[in-house]
Amino acid sequence: MIIKKLLLSCLLFVITMGAVQAQSGASSLDPYANETVAERDARMEWFRVARFGMFIHWGVYAVPAGTHKGKKIDGIGEWIMSKGEIPMAEYQKYAKEFNPIKYDPEAWVKLAKEAGMKYIVITSKHHDGFALFDSKVSKWDVMDASPYGKDLIAPLAEACKKNGIKLGLYYSQAQDWNQGGSARGNEYKGKWDPAQEHDMDDYIKTIAVPQVKEILTQYKPAILWWDTPRGMNDERAEQFLPLLKLAPGIIHNNRLGGKYKGDISTPEQHIPGTGLPGDWESCMTMNKTWGYKSYDNKWKSTETLVQNLVDIASKGGNYLLNVGPTAEGLIPEPSIERLKNIGAWMDKNSESIYSTSASPCRTPAWGRITTLTKGKNTTLYLNVFDWPENGTIFLPITNKVMSCNLLVDKSQKYKTKTDEQGTTISLVGKAPDAISSVVVLKLSGKPVVSDADKIKQNKDGTVLLPAQKSIINNVIGSHVTYNKVNDCIDQWSNKKATVDWDFTVDKVGTYTISMHIASEEESAIELIIAGQTIQTKLPATGGFKSYKTVNVGEVVIDKAGDHSIHLKPTRDNWKPVNLQSVKLSLNSKK
Repeated sequence: MIIKKLLLSCLLFVITMGAVQAQSGASSLDPYANETVAERDARMEWFRVARFGMFIHWGVYAVPAGTHKGKKIDGIGEWIMSKGEIPMAEYQKYAKEFNPIKYDPEAWVKLAKEAGMKYIVITSKHHDGFALFDSKVSKWDVMDASPYGKDLIAPLAEACKKNGIKLGLYYSQAQDWNQGGSARGNEYKGKWDPAQEHDMDDYIKTIAVPQVKEILTQYKPAILWWDTPRGMNDERAEQFLPLLKLAPGIIHNNRLGGKYKGDISTPEQHIPGTGLPGDWESCMTMNKTWGYKSYDNKWKSTETLVQNLVDIASKGGNYLLNVGPTAEGLIPEPSIERLKNIGAWMDKNSESIYSTSASPCRTPAWGRITTLTKGKNTTLYLNVFDWPENGTIFLPITNKVMSCNLLVDKSQKYKTKTDEQGTTISLVGKAPDAISSVVVLKLSGKPVVSDADKIKQNKDGTVLLPAQKSIINNVIGSHVTYNKVNDCIDQWSNKKATVDWDFTVDKVGTYTISMHIASEEESAIELIIAGQTIQTKLPATGGFKSYKTVNVGEVVIDKAGDHSIHLKPTRDNWKPVNLQSVKLSLNSKK
């Protein structure tokens, strides 16, 4: 079951990842393939403590900044060469305008530190192949192709070391649109310039492997952030693995390719509904683009960014938040403003983020929970996003409460009441923080979770699955959310996003499944439950405020106990839907 997986992720954090690596058939070429659990714990410790880092996408693409020959090019800024199908000779001219004379690596690092970030990952070379360091195997780098003529990575590495920030380096090993590589373009359909026709194996051997050797030797990064695995078979990937020895203790991600899973999973532009097994990191943008794009002003609010950080930490992951500097070397002002605002929140509440692990129970409607275990006792940090009007919040934890107080003011104590169902906390006054108020709940022992928050079968045989208790699984580019005002999964428009519920039944038999929906157009969906698949159409209801209950089919549940239901859009026929609930009604007992 989904919630059980979350709990397993919390309790067997390291063992799970070790099993994943073992199952992947990791080769002895990976210097960490056969490390012990204790060795892995030691290597990953700083990453698990950090929880928050800065991603920097910077390169020649900051010069056109989303516009080529007077035309705005669709897509993310760093992909302009591909999306605009710009020939190599034309694109390379932009390097002559890449002159970041306002670059101040010390200021960048101090900004990250002020925001509460513990590490930085910068694009040493992105898909356009332009290296921000002095490469001896290519002249397509900042030293030889730009008027700036100085290494951009070295001073950043020095500033990171000076300020106690870990340095990570992103490297595009499989795509290089100016030096061969896989040179895959618009949605990976292929090359767009005959000059790109080169042998990928030759590129791996003569450019990619030597450049990775250069950056590992020169900068000794704490993280090597591969991107992307396309075209990377085992043989190609294995050429890079021995190089990891050049930076002892290095962490690398799951995007190298072949059968190699690396140390961390990297969901992009979304937060997994229940987190992921092992160590993981959600990388996300502040607006819509990674690389600088002058006209992308769709900035996320500070509230969203802080709550993303808390949400990710509550699921056991790290948050890698991106900035895209200009060609002059300036981080855009909206990014600076938001990072400073995040820092103001972190100054008061970072204790609820650093060193914490995932919540022991289901995500509550009022906010998120992070966990800190020391010795025999546990501290739960209750990040309250929605301060309750009735003054109480509940969590299904039955341990003896040792203390309960506001993080920013320990003198502000709260009354608690615990029974076999869980703990109710009586809060007072208005929300201390407009974004997230942190209540510290100290427990005796390790968390004991009751089944109070489980969705159980009613006496009449029905099972009601409300939107509020759904688990929404977003993917890259998907931002499907629960809308508490409208009490629904609001305009579920992305056909790749899926929704799950866990529930318990004590009666077996045939169940009719219905959905309470509102939509403007006819749609189609697939439901998977008890090993059975139902495919059905969903009618138009007259608009997003006009709800109707639609029967979608029947399913036989022949075993009492825990079950889950998975809702998956039928991609070719999916149109936006508002979903308030799913209901299972018992027709007949077996």
